[in-house]
Amino acid sequence: MTTTLANMIDEVQVNLAGYTFQQDRSTYLRTAVTTTTSTSASPLVLALGSTDSVGKGVVEIDEELMWVDSYDRVANTATVSPYGRGYLGTTPATHAADTKVSIAPTFPRFNIKRAINDTIRSLGASIFAVKTTTFTFNAAQSTYAFNDLNISNIISLTWEAIGPTQEWVPIRRWDFDSVADTDTFGSGAQTVTLGEAPIPGRTVKVVYATNPTAFTSNSQDYVTQTGLPESTRDVVILGAAYRLLSFLDPARAAQTSPQADETDSKRPYGSSQSATKQLYALYTQRLNEETKAHQQNYPPRVHFSRR
Repeated sequence: MTTTLANMIDEVQVNLAGYTFQQDRSTYLRTAVTTTTSTSASPLVLALGSTDSVGKGVVEIDEELMWVDSYDRVANTATVSPYGRGYLGTTPATHAADTKVSIAPTFPRFNIKRAINDTIRSLGASIFAVKTTTFTFNAAQSTYAFNDLNISNIISLTWEAIGPTQEWVPIRRWDFDSVADTDTFGSGAQTVTLGEAPIPGRTVKVVYATNPTAFTSNSQDYVTQTGLPESTRDVVILGAAYRLLSFLDPARAAQTSPQADETDSKRPYGSSQSATKQLYALYTQRLNEETKAHQQNYPPRVHFSRR
């Protein structure tokens, strides 16, 4: 089964709902939102399935947050303020009819996506992504450039043998230059210099380590986009969850009302920290397990330098 960013956002959301014992109130759009603005002269009016739970404040549609300035219980509409589109750094977008509208979401999908990407980027210190590239060997050329691959280290070099053997012959003598000469190879180029020559015209395969790549689209596949093994998916889920859960208590720190006092009597301020510590411990345990497995799958390989 393909795991996409959208799937991972849903999983984080479900996990966090279980920890907070809270389900966000929601309704739906009766008509589509076809504009990305809401001016004072022509404000955006949302036609909702119900306004029973709607108040002045934040609503979420898809991954956009909006600030509702006023609402009409009779007409079931909500008016978005002039500064309300793309609220808190989200991106204004159009939205189809029947789309879910979350009211004051505890964990907005935009923030969940950011926490997932932050976790993926942080994994690069422990687990590298493994990717491949190829080039054709030229007898007159010993150094080959790679552009914009952000290679951390080359794991192995092999070339495709001639004939029906389908063998990939190891290359054991090579030098990797992570900061190649910009005048010769261009900005950001990296090079490998071969110390032994394959048969001219044959394909050389380079297996290299690089930092995991964060998501840029909800439909992207986890393994394909990040370069990480599928087994690390739950590590990212746990990492995103503990990052988000850490901010529950600061949000309640300044609340002074009878309702807040009632909530505090059942769930005292600071109680989320125990859940955060539990999640962080699970995250650390799984990260250590995946790091050891990664080291076994890609042990250090000896190669010879020309120097």
